[in-house]
Amino acid sequence: MTTGRWQLAHGARLDLCGKAVIVGILNVTPDSFSDGGLFVAPEQAVAQARRMVEEGAAVIDVGGESTRPGASPVTAEEEQARVLPIIEALTRFGKALISVDTYREDTARLAVAAGAHIVNDVWGLQREPGIARVAAETGAGLIIMHTGRDRQKLPDVIDDQFFFLRKSLEIARRSGIADDQIVLDPGFGFAKETAEENLDLMARFSELGALGFPLMAGTSRKRFIGAVTGRDASARGAGTAATSVILRLKGAQLFRVHDVAINVDALALADAMLARETTA
Repeated sequence: MTTGRWQLAHGARLDLCGKAVIVGILNVTPDSFSDGGLFVAPEQAVAQARRMVEEGAAVIDVGGESTRPGASPVTAEEEQARVLPIIEALTRFGKALISVDTYREDTARLAVAAGAHIVNDVWGLQREPGIARVAAETGAGLIIMHTGRDRQKLPDVIDDQFFFLRKSLEIARRSGIADDQIVLDPGFGFAKETAEENLDLMARFSELGALGFPLMAGTSRKRFIGAVTGRDASARGAGTAATSVILRLKGAQLFRVHDVAINVDALALADAMLARETTA
């Protein structure tokens, strides 16, 4: 991305040159790892989205299928039945950008038609490559996430990031997706099986800047935070905020979180520090 503005569907744009951007997680599933079943009813989901926007989320990321290890897969029809009414309701609400968390081409296309601005693919275009056509044809923003699932990873954590994400970027380019539509996510917790591997990825996060795209951090309530803090998933807000600060100082621009308010405050301090460093 050369302009610092993320180009999204429906003529929307998001400035990534200023303060950290919060992406609020809205799982409308019965079995997500820390909030499953809480926001299944549309009125509960919309109320939660409103709370996250009031607390400072710029984007609401709506997911209809759990991606936790061992989760039962759902059909495309079931996923769509969960997410599309919520996206339509949030479009009427009109105070946040909307992302759909899906790897399915059909779900992504229907979600954008319903009002979503962004497609967040946890398989990095490599499970259903046709999802890239949706972004190309609609102008939707695209989050390309790294995963190590269902393949043999390279032993070096950053080498594997480059190996996987460069393949994803080639799919995107062949499909006609513009660079300024793309954000990359290194996929904390997705087949990074140990706390050490995730911590190594955090420690070397700044190396991902060599790929030349904005970076999103998705550490929220992840198991490696629990391994360090000893906290259960629902009590990992402070630990998540600590990782957000670390990753902001290492170059992340977007932060996908469950607990918006604590991350807004933590990132305000990180942004203030970065501003002082640039003016010193």
